[in-house]
Amino acid sequence: MGSMAARTDHAVITDVAILFTNPKDTEPESPTLGWTRIDKDLYLRRGKARAAWLCVQSKKKEHLSSEDRVVIQVAVADSNPGWAWEQRPLGVWILRREVGQSTSESFVTELDVLYGTDAVDPRPGWTIGRTAFQLDLPADVPLARLTVRHGPAKPKPDVTLAPRLDGSFKIVQVSDLHFGTGPGICEDAIDTNGELLPAFEADPASVEFVGRWLDLEKPDLVVLTGDQSEFGKTPDTQTAIFKYTAPLIRRCIPFALVFGNHDDEGPPSLPRAAQMALLQTLPYCVARPGPDDIDGVGNYYLQIGTVSSQHIPLVLFFLDSHNRLPAKGEVYDWIKQSQIDWFNTVSQDLKSGLDQNPLAMGFIHIPLPEYNEPGLIVTGGHRREEVMSPRFNSHFYDALAAEGVAALSCGHDHVNDYCALRPASKLGPWLCYGGGSGFGGYGGYGGYHRRVRVFNVDTRTARLETWKRVEYCKEKVDELVLVEDGAVVPPAQNPKL
Repeated sequence: MGSMAARTDHAVITDVAILFTNPKDTEPESPTLGWTRIDKDLYLRRGKARAAWLCVQSKKKEHLSSEDRVVIQVAVADSNPGWAWEQRPLGVWILRREVGQSTSESFVTELDVLYGTDAVDPRPGWTIGRTAFQLDLPADVPLARLTVRHGPAKPKPDVTLAPRLDGSFKIVQVSDLHFGTGPGICEDAIDTNGELLPAFEADPASVEFVGRWLDLEKPDLVVLTGDQSEFGKTPDTQTAIFKYTAPLIRRCIPFALVFGNHDDEGPPSLPRAAQMALLQTLPYCVARPGPDDIDGVGNYYLQIGTVSSQHIPLVLFFLDSHNRLPAKGEVYDWIKQSQIDWFNTVSQDLKSGLDQNPLAMGFIHIPLPEYNEPGLIVTGGHRREEVMSPRFNSHFYDALAAEGVAALSCGHDHVNDYCALRPASKLGPWLCYGGGSGFGGYGGYGGYHRRVRVFNVDTRTARLETWKRVEYCKEKVDELVLVEDGAVVPPAQNPKL
């Protein structure tokens, strides 16, 4: 299920109803003329006897008369909230007033449905109710909750990506959160001594863990490198998207992302294009769908503005690494030639329009085959599990090297968290892993603490350094200088080792 809010642009809601249908109907009947159905089954497709749909009646604001009655409050409650409230099924109550008795800012203009005790709505002007719809469902089914917007939609804030006055630009990479609909369960976390912890709610722990490092590092950009949500645990994708973006929106941190193989792994997950469209409506999202004529969704770049001519331009590339190949198990798709051609064209065009070559980085989800090469010089972390890369090599690495990209960072293999170089005469790009950040994804492999990766760029000196922030560790972990004066620094010469 996706974002199916009752969209009433330039309109206000005049009534609310619940439509019940047969749960076996793949295309439920349309509501009566003049009504709009929010396309989310309140029973989350788990109702044995019926499905239920929230419906709204609306009217354009300019067509309202002073005698028209409009909805000024909607709530889900166990009992009557007060005088003049009208009851609807499943614990829904509405309060209406004549237009002349209320201000337009008090009019309810949009309703939506999210699921689970940990559901949040990060959209400005929206308020999610604490009480769930009154539904007879098993305890393991996340209950539907109502979220309400009053007044017109709030405009998205303008976002400018630029180095700080000292020339620095900091990126926090968060990978493999594996959020679901509902809080989920983590059963493989360990304490500071490596002892297995009792099972606990996964997604709230991930929110707290990531938020702790965001508050400490105060990044200029967060990059989410795929598997933000988890197939099989996410019957409502919108709920998961709102949960993983809320900590960023609340802190006013711009964020970019790429999708992972689990983000849209079959129905009922939203397709990538629909997810990207939803994400682009959210404040501080700088991700883009990318050109329609190349493979994948989310092939784009961000150029970080320079403070002055004394600063090296910084360019970040984001590419869709696709999914598993159909009916082939753990065999993964590869970066396509159309994507490589796009990258080459953009990189060369950018260089031709700049006074000096930029410092460039890339982000993907599934690692390239080069991450799995024998003889790879691994540093600043560990290879704890097999590298799950495509078997076919489309040689995107060669394109990155030819264009002088300094570093590529991925996710996917949760307990790999190293950076590495190929033993070649031309050094770079660095091949880094972010390391798994979410408690909803697997850890294990003899004990693993969740982590995030930090990249800090000094655009005055073309220096790129990285470190990790790890559970239970107060200090930076595995600090590395990846680039100095625009040149890749080999491990043997690394001042941080």
